[in-house]
Amino acid sequence: PPPKTPPAIRSLDGTRMELLDCAFPSLNDVICTTDPRVAFDHADVIILVGGYPRKKGMARKDLIRANTRIFATMGRAINEVASPEAKVLVVANPANTNCLVALKEASANGRIPSKNFCALTYLDYQRAKGQIAQRLGGGGVSADRVKNVIIWGNHSETQYPDALTDGYILGDSGEKVPLRTLLSNDLEWANN
Repeated sequence: PPPKTPPAIRSLDGTRMELLDCAFPSLNDVICTTDPRVAFDHADVIILVGGYPRKKGMARKDLIRANTRIFATMGRAINEVASPEAKVLVVANPANTNCLVALKEASANGRIPSKNFCALTYLDYQRAKGQIAQRLGGGGVSADRVKNVIIWGNHSETQYPDALTDGYILGDSGEKVPLRTLLSNDLEWANN
């Protein structure tokens, strides 16, 4: 008998059909596979959305252990077959940890630069910049002028936005005005 089709492929076939039906001008084909080496072969953009789901009663360390195996495998495959210029976005939580694991495996020999990896905590970073801009008066400070805010931890109760360590506002003349100075009278807000 022919090999059994994994259930994930059947689901992906529907997504493939929807994407092709959209007739996006830059989309030539969609390959559905469970083999990361096939999926990432010469890929320029890689979005890692699938991780091990946290189950009821599961300890966080067990979730990280399961995801480490998955993202180490993805990282090795990226290193072996993806374009050396590939950009990798990790969506699956804990995104920071999963991204770091994939990055370490994929950039082990320097073939793919670490700067090409990003975790979806970018949304949290942007949200922090927007809240800081609003706190500083909104109209005079736009979020794109808020720089170097750090998001520590993972997308969970361990996450901590840090505006004070290295954050600054880029002034009209290019000067860097430290957020720790601008928020010195509002430290309780900045630290929570």
